[in-house]
Amino acid sequence: MPLHEYLQRPLSRRGFLAAGAIAVGATLGLASGPAQAATRSRPFGRYGSPAARLTPLTLYVDPRGRGDFTTVQAAVTAATGAGYTLVIAPGVYRETVTAGVTDPATGGLTDAASEMTWLGAGEDPRAVVIVYDNANGTRKPDGSGTYGTSGSATTLIRTDGFTARRITFANDWLRAEHPDITGTQAVAIKVQGDRSAFFDCHFLGHQDTLYADSLALGVFARQYYARCYIEGDVDFVFGRATAVYDHCHFRTLNRTDLATAPYGFVFAPSTAVANPRGYLVTHSRVSSQAPDGYYKLARPWVPGSDTTARPMLTVRETVLGAGIDAVAPYTNMSEAYPWQSQRFAEYRNTGPGAEIGAPENRPQLTAEQAESATRDVYLGDWKPGRR
Repeated sequence: MPLHEYLQRPLSRRGFLAAGAIAVGATLGLASGPAQAATRSRPFGRYGSPAARLTPLTLYVDPRGRGDFTTVQAAVTAATGAGYTLVIAPGVYRETVTAGVTDPATGGLTDAASEMTWLGAGEDPRAVVIVYDNANGTRKPDGSGTYGTSGSATTLIRTDGFTARRITFANDWLRAEHPDITGTQAVAIKVQGDRSAFFDCHFLGHQDTLYADSLALGVFARQYYARCYIEGDVDFVFGRATAVYDHCHFRTLNRTDLATAPYGFVFAPSTAVANPRGYLVTHSRVSSQAPDGYYKLARPWVPGSDTTARPMLTVRETVLGAGIDAVAPYTNMSEAYPWQSQRFAEYRNTGPGAEIGAPENRPQLTAEQAESATRDVYLGDWKPGRR
């Protein structure tokens, strides 16, 4: 899709969180006026430049050629050791990006790209957009088949100690533009590394937007999302990671291709049975573009690759808008794995979507149980930074 078409997409299809609210009716665009002038003269803002690097391990990315690289993937490829920082200038980067290199000798990951930080040089996460449009059912150019869900990811993070700040990760594949494709999962980002942190980032897509996962079934990857905005429709936050969503905004999208509810599901965790901690949503909110009650809060995903999975989700002290079905907020993905047998719970949620009309459908933590459902308990000895 041409760049100008992406930039002109209305927020009803690609929503953004701005100043704590959706700017309905606006269009996606980079900063204008004085901000654009500042970008032209100082594309990397307060983070230096190739002529004045923050550190020897700082690399600069700018689509207009004022940095070390014009694509994010080129910079990641050049980061051949641990501890690199990428400063990414405002712009739309239409590419797929993979961080994490497999060692051909051992099959494991090398230390390339580990402890890596990506900094969006704009003050608003909308200024730096990494986007592509592959879906599960998109055919590969070499004719070897389709991408599958994991292969559809615009960005793939497979390394430990990754941090991103003020960046938008997107997949703008749309069902309406591809009626011949039935594999409609289209991942914006798949995160598999331990100690992966995202601050003030946006994640945009429709089905399977944010894949918070791990490298292998027996690996318990910890992830932290702070002040992030995530939008989608079907299972748009899913996977088996231990993930904390702290002061985040989840936005369910409207759909014109369905006539009845449910339109979709916010969460679809696939936590391994041996993992004592799955997804924790705390002090966040869920809003919706869809009619009231047209979304479920969650359904458990027990994938064929791990039929012993016991999905875990705790939502606490979070505002659930009217878009969530308050009577029956949970449902099954498969009748063989009913949600009641999984680890779903809530604690002190508010809003119309949190009203308890049928207590048997809203499992609640006790105050004592809630003491273990915290950021610090879930993340253990890892204390992600708060710059």
